[in-house]
Amino acid sequence: MTTLIELGRTRVEVPDFDSWVAARGPGLLRLAYVLTGSATDAEDVVQDALSRALPRWSRIARVEDPDAYVRRMVVNANVSGWRKFRRRELPVDTVLDRPVPAGVEPEERDRLWRACRALPADQRTAVVLRFYEDLDYAEIAALTGVREGSVRSRVSRGIATLRHELGDDDE
Repeated sequence: MTTLIELGRTRVEVPDFDSWVAARGPGLLRLAYVLTGSATDAEDVVQDALSRALPRWSRIARVEDPDAYVRRMVVNANVSGWRKFRRRELPVDTVLDRPVPAGVEPEERDRLWRACRALPADQRTAVVLRFYEDLDYAEIAALTGVREGSVRSRVSRGIATLRHELGDDDE
């Protein structure tokens, strides 16, 4: 469903917030889950981002890419959360509600997940956006508000740490 908003003499079609959230909400939750490593923290991050987006929705819906705009809000809400509390979370033995890659043993997935959770938040964010969301470095830089060189460095350090932790230093 869309709504027509008049801007001077021009009418602009704006997607309805509820239908947009219904369509894009699951993807935002998956992104937040991979960023935070916790289903409850992911829900909090997405709720925070969407509660900030709702009053501004008529403006957000008119930007070139509202999905990217709200995705940036999710990343910012996550960064604000870990900056605010400065707490270090510990990996859990069992992670629920995650997609299961084909052909990977559960023990190996758990080992990879623990290694990802051990990365510093800025590296984990860069690695997740690069390989889980399949964004290029420029998009990640725009999304996180850092320079592209910093993004490349974070991804490189994160991957090097993962390789070291997983014993894949030769590859």
